[in-house]
Amino acid sequence: MPATPAWPPRSAPRLFIEQIIEVGRPVRISGNQAHYLSRVMRVGQGDAIILCDDITGEWAARVVEAGKREIVLDPVEKLREREAVPDLWLCPALLKKDRFDQVLEKATELGAARIIPLVTRRCVADKLNAERAQFIVTEAAEQCARTALPVVDQPHKLEAFLRDFPADRVLFFADEMGSEGGIEHAGTAFATNGLPAAILIGPEGGFDDSEREMLRAHPQAKPIALGPRILRGETAAIAALALWMSAAGDWQKP
Repeated sequence: MPATPAWPPRSAPRLFIEQIIEVGRPVRISGNQAHYLSRVMRVGQGDAIILCDDITGEWAARVVEAGKREIVLDPVEKLREREAVPDLWLCPALLKKDRFDQVLEKATELGAARIIPLVTRRCVADKLNAERAQFIVTEAAEQCARTALPVVDQPHKLEAFLRDFPADRVLFFADEMGSEGGIEHAGTAFATNGLPAAILIGPEGGFDDSEREMLRAHPQAKPIALGPRILRGETAAIAALALWMSAAGDWQKP
């Protein structure tokens, strides 16, 4: 007798939705998501869809109706609770659009809880398309099977961000002058910190002198070095986040 196929199959499409999911409450999918399911994935009645609502966790749902403009799903079974997210904020200075898109995508994959874009004096951009940013982090979470989405803030000016920074959180800032010595390596600093953390990454041109002085004078700020080479903004953000997850985050958990 042939083995019964696993349900839901690993190849089932994944979607984040705004509706809170519960058994017995149908989910209606329309717009771009319905187009994706019907035209791209070509789902039909009885097919499985994996749903996440960023609140209750991950669910297996079955297609009840498959129209061109609306898909109706029946949540059948909760598969996982919403994942526990390490309490880390990534605070990158705004970059050119395609490079900042990469920061948003990789920060989501790596598990940042919150992304706070910053505007500094040498930034090449000062605005963020909130709808586009949300699309990027949602798509990244769907593709790497996350059950939680990072919070994405609107851009903050550096001065206001530092003024309002909480006293119960350490602010690591990547100092491009750190390669000259005298500044603790990021991996060591992350591993010995006992507070919730934020990582601040400067723009492509680096911090200017007044910004560096402002950062060094801040009571919660701690300069860190990311190795002997100057890194581009997107590379520094991804490298720092990976180091933190390895040293102080959840990469060591089974």
